Amino acid sequence: MRSLLITNDDGIDAPALVPLAMALSRIARVTVAAPSGERSWIGKAISRVGTVATEAVVREGIEMWSIDGYPADCVQIGAYGILETPPDLVVSGINIGSNRGSAFATGSGTLGAVIEASNTGLPGIAFSAMSVGEWHSWVEWVYTEPGREMWSRLADVVVDIVAVILETGIPDDVDVLSVNLPADATLDTARMVTSLARTRYGRLFAGSGGVYHHDFDGILHVDGEVEGSDLAVLDAGHISITPIRMANSVPLNGTLRSRLERPR
Repeated sequence: MRSLLITNDDGIDAPALVPLAMALSRIARVTVAAPSGERSWIGKAISRVGTVATEAVVREGIEMWSIDGYPADCVQIGAYGILETPPDLVVSGINIGSNRGSAFATGSGTLGAVIEASNTGLPGIAFSAMSVGEWHSWVEWVYTEPGREMWSRLADVVVDIVAVILETGIPDDVDVLSVNLPADATLDTARMVTSLARTRYGRLFAGSGGVYHHDFDGILHVDGEVEGSDLAVLDAGHISITPIRMANSVPLNGTLRSRLERPR
């Protein structure tokens, strides 16, 4: 039987984790290793100094590992410490909120987990759910019973996509897959393979007197064309599946190149 390592950046008590683990256990042997608390916006940070504590816990009858570290730590410790052999696939999510566009993709702990998986030679796929309405109200709602019904429905979609990946694999020129799901997505929702929109944000912190707190205004600025991107497809109500290659270069020509280079 194929094996999956499940992690996230919303923590061991994230509302999507139990429904996701239950659903994926229908098609594979599942191991859950998630941060002990929320570790959003952390990218693929690794605990370099000190120790990382782990604890076996049970959530709704499912054995899990709570790890006092980052999502990328969970991948490393789960794949090479907890499991006797590395998993066939790392699944991260389902994140509370979308991770569409390059700004979120590079900052997200959900994506950071599968980027770390790729760095170690393991295939990974990240899943995120787009918020609905006012952010803070929606975050409270996702922990309610109707929210649980949403996570269970989205988990069925995840199972369908993961089953395909387990069967076909991820192409060698793709580092990770990032899937963004509309909150109302079902097995019948259209799915599109997309490009990663180039996005950026401005100020992330507010404060005074030398004390600052995270205060993202939710505004994404888009650079370039969005047609066919994860941004546009998700806004149209479809499921966006984005193959990402992290370490890539682009040509540099013209005046800047001529001034930077020093040919022999």
